[in-house]
Amino acid sequence: MGNNRQERRAALTERLVKAAEALIAENGLRGLKAREITARAECALGALYTAVEDLDQLIILVNSRTLGRLAQSLRAAVPENAGPQETLHALAQGYGQFAIANPHLWWAIFNHRLPEGAEVPDWHKAEYPVLIAEIIAPLAELRPDLDPETLRIRAQTLFAAVHGVVQLSIHGRYVGTPDVLLAREVEALVDVMIRGIPSIEAT
Repeated sequence: MGNNRQERRAALTERLVKAAEALIAENGLRGLKAREITARAECALGALYTAVEDLDQLIILVNSRTLGRLAQSLRAAVPENAGPQETLHALAQGYGQFAIANPHLWWAIFNHRLPEGAEVPDWHKAEYPVLIAEIIAPLAELRPDLDPETLRIRAQTLFAAVHGVVQLSIHGRYVGTPDVLLAREVEALVDVMIRGIPSIEAT
């Protein structure tokens, strides 16, 4: 009996996550309502709170799925046997392409805010470093002299640069790079960063 109850709850949670994911993909986080989610999931409004604590927890579950999909997209973007420079280019392009294809879901993983006093679960915090992890290996090949902590910080800086260009392109309106030029500009940015990498510590 207990297993059946757990299975039903897991199935309900999955339906709710998929419903919330679809609504966020369509309209973003703004205006996300419990009634719309449960209507899309075809369940009673009260059932939502038997599966998750609140809407914030449901959004965290959606963001977890998005991070997993993004990680898969980044890995798939890198050609087999690619060198470190080609890998960094492929990761940057894959990141931009994912953001353009999934703008609201991508935006949600960076812009969901919990109420004051609430904490992001540790398991979810641990999922975000995947955005940096894929950069570290090719960067280490280019800069084998960097210690692990400096390497991590440098990888974060490279990610932040690409993320900033992508973010401004999608949400920057008048100052952002047009979508049709984003791939070209990201490639140029990575070229500049790669050229500067060998000389950064020497300056």
